[in-house]
Amino acid sequence: MNTILSIATFGAGCFWCVEAVFEQLDGVHAVESGYMGGEVDDPTYREICSGTTGHAEVTQIHYDPKIVNYETLLDWLWRSHDPTTLNRQGADIGTQYRSAIFYHNEAQRKAAEASKVTAQKDFTAPIVTEITAATTYYPAEDYHQDYYRLNPNAPYCQIVIRPKLEKLALE
Repeated sequence: MNTILSIATFGAGCFWCVEAVFEQLDGVHAVESGYMGGEVDDPTYREICSGTTGHAEVTQIHYDPKIVNYETLLDWLWRSHDPTTLNRQGADIGTQYRSAIFYHNEAQRKAAEASKVTAQKDFTAPIVTEITAATTYYPAEDYHQDYYRLNPNAPYCQIVIRPKLEKLALE
């Protein structure tokens, strides 16, 4: 029996951090780091870092909706980053690090908008997360994929990602 997977695409700062959270969730089959939301075709990481492409660092999440629903993924998104900081997560600054939900259909759009209203109750500052239609997705270079899993002792992983995972009670 084939499992039909759905796709969610989120921007929440550095894609290494987001990937490390979502790949641990039951029902998530794959998480890929990439770029979306800009005007440059097939951008490189170097171009993204310039902040001139319009793209955000995103994770594309392939999940089984029979095991984990989109609303649960949205709940994890709100808990896993600060959606009240514009174009910034921690020391990562620029439009490429913006908080964004790229919806793939009308049901996802409605769920994202409702979830944002609900999540706002947990924050004193206004949520600035953009909710916009998904555009062309460009996978990031291979060395960005599964970064935390493959490089757990790298300084960024030790200083930024590991404490985030511990705070969320993940490994």
